[in-house]
Amino acid sequence: MKSLSLALILLPALHAADAHTVQSNVVYGMYSGAALLLDVYQPAKPNGYGIVFISGSGWSAPLAYNARELKSNGQAKQYAPPLAEAGYTVFTLNHRALPRFRYPGPVEDVQRAVRFVRHHATRFGIDATRIGAVGGSSGGHLVSMLGTLDGTGQPSDPDPVERESAKVQCVVARAAPANFLTGDYGRFILGMARPAKGMENTAEYRLHQEASPVTHVTSDDPPFLLMHGDKDEAVLYSQSEEMEAKLKVAGVTVRLLRIPGAGHGPTFPGAVNPPDYLGEMVRWFDTYLKKR
Repeated sequence: MKSLSLALILLPALHAADAHTVQSNVVYGMYSGAALLLDVYQPAKPNGYGIVFISGSGWSAPLAYNARELKSNGQAKQYAPPLAEAGYTVFTLNHRALPRFRYPGPVEDVQRAVRFVRHHATRFGIDATRIGAVGGSSGGHLVSMLGTLDGTGQPSDPDPVERESAKVQCVVARAAPANFLTGDYGRFILGMARPAKGMENTAEYRLHQEASPVTHVTSDDPPFLLMHGDKDEAVLYSQSEEMEAKLKVAGVTVRLLRIPGAGHGPTFPGAVNPPDYLGEMVRWFDTYLKKR
């Protein structure tokens, strides 16, 4: 852990804006010798709360050595600054991705990131008991898993980070795949086709079920804001409707923000009179993440 602490101390704020600075390439874990990295958007006037942001990518990343990192792509630069300007410390992530890695690698990595942020909460100046998460598309799937999985740490693990909980306390998910058994998303992250009718008692069916956020919904899950374009052909709007219904049955606070005419993408392309979705995101965290 000494090397991680040293990285946190020595890495400079490489980019500056009036409302925040960005600390790049903090190592939140290692996988087989490869560093897992995050950037920290540090607000000029922090409110004491942290939010993990996960970009959508189809759970994939380019193989080129000089490929643009997931944590610093256009989605991160669109969604993180408004949160930082509202006082939130934002953590944007890289995670293991296709074609090299499949499920559960990305889920394990984002859980590791939350544990890391929670363990170093004092250093980051945030409340360890109140961490939010926001993401879109595949990133929306991953933040939904952070909200619905139990995330309990391992008390006897020699790495103190792994003893921390990976459960987040508030979620904003854009166009998120919620059920791999009603949508054909497993062919990406799972590397297999959706099980046909009659295959319920198979390993393939159980894996699709396990990877689906709807499977893990329970009454102790955090408030969810779902945002989805109703003309989305990549991740059908019905996926968010299904997630909303499951959360409501469990008694979880949830809102589905329908974007009329919008297709798939972080800017809701094709939207007809789109709402202030970035403002809605900030207001959701202001309402449900902060302690009252």
